[in-house]
Amino acid sequence: MLLHCAHARYVWNLAVEQHAYWRKGRSPAPGFAEQCRQLTEARRDNEWLAAGNADVQQQALKDFAKARNARFTSGFGEPTWRKKYRHEGFRVIGTDRVPEYDEDGLPKLNAKTGKQVVGRSVVVQKLNRRWAQVKVPGCGWVRFRLSARGKGSALPGAKTFRVTFRNGQWHIAFAVIPEPTPAPGSGEIIGIDRGVTITAALSDGRKLNCPQLTVKERAQIRKHQRRATRAPKGSETKTAEYAKVTKLKAREANRRKDWCEKTSTMLARTYDLVRFEKLNIKNMTRSAKGTVEQPGKNVRQKAGLNRGILAQGWGLLRQRTEHKAPGRVEDVPAPFTSLRCSACGWIEKKSRKSQADFVCVSCGFTCNADENAANNVAAGQGGIPRPRRSAGAGGVTAATGRSSAREPQPAWVGIPLF
Repeated sequence: MLLHCAHARYVWNLAVEQHAYWRKGRSPAPGFAEQCRQLTEARRDNEWLAAGNADVQQQALKDFAKARNARFTSGFGEPTWRKKYRHEGFRVIGTDRVPEYDEDGLPKLNAKTGKQVVGRSVVVQKLNRRWAQVKVPGCGWVRFRLSARGKGSALPGAKTFRVTFRNGQWHIAFAVIPEPTPAPGSGEIIGIDRGVTITAALSDGRKLNCPQLTVKERAQIRKHQRRATRAPKGSETKTAEYAKVTKLKAREANRRKDWCEKTSTMLARTYDLVRFEKLNIKNMTRSAKGTVEQPGKNVRQKAGLNRGILAQGWGLLRQRTEHKAPGRVEDVPAPFTSLRCSACGWIEKKSRKSQADFVCVSCGFTCNADENAANNVAAGQGGIPRPRRSAGAGGVTAATGRSSAREPQPAWVGIPLF
């Protein structure tokens, strides 16, 4: 399987090189069919490449063509180089030819020939409740552990699967579109406010926190990093110490992914409509170091905040909830959700006493600050502020006895209707 990874990475990098020459205007970029023909010639001249599986290598070219066509819409940009020890993986297409059927259970027919459409399927067998095996080209039957109960019944319908090698462990992922989680039908709406101290504050009062590394594990990371820094360059000790650091950080990432999966499933099963505070995480975690001419300020503090934000899994939680509950997830604009009182709608910066305390200066409503923001998100109150409740311009409010400050009004406020 490591040889399959090397062949797929080698073919991918050749395609990237061809695409780079085309971008510089030196030669036209060949398409997928032309690259497959060139791959056949390369396998004829190169014994090392010919020893690999042709389907695995062609699938790498197909993945590259798909990534190149989607470079403007996927958000990842141009396909880049794949490196050894970092990008270890390959994709396998199904070998069994299985007839396809439509949603009504009727056979799909080819419009030109009138014959039934036949597709590919992965050769997989379920051994028991937790284990199954799949046939990998050149390796035979390979056993793997099912990641979730009851998911093994959908594996025979998979058309492709991808095998990756990360941190000393092999992983397999099947290309199966899961069924969406049905709505409970209770009509409940939940608002979620995401933060660093509290990962997800729900409008019903619950507070969910993404699991992090323990104090002992963080101390181990610092210890191994110090040893790796003091070890000679290129030595086995430096490599071993960095491998231990990578293993601990991978453990944290696995915990975060597991928490996001379980939390998103709970949200999809419990509530009919899930509303998230709309956040631009990419801009929020942008570096503050600046340039040589204009260096940034508080760079180390901003870097620590960025690490804290990325460790919470905000984007993954939102993404997985949308996958499991399509059409039942909404985004509410973030402005004024933390400063607006969920009881009376008054917007005042002084109401946010601290990170955890919210005391409305208008009505005296007291609540946890994150829970108050979650209530505003659940009500869809975000973006343009609504008019404040006051005794009039320059008047005195009944709740606090303070003079009311005039709030900036939307452009349509005050326009006569007749």
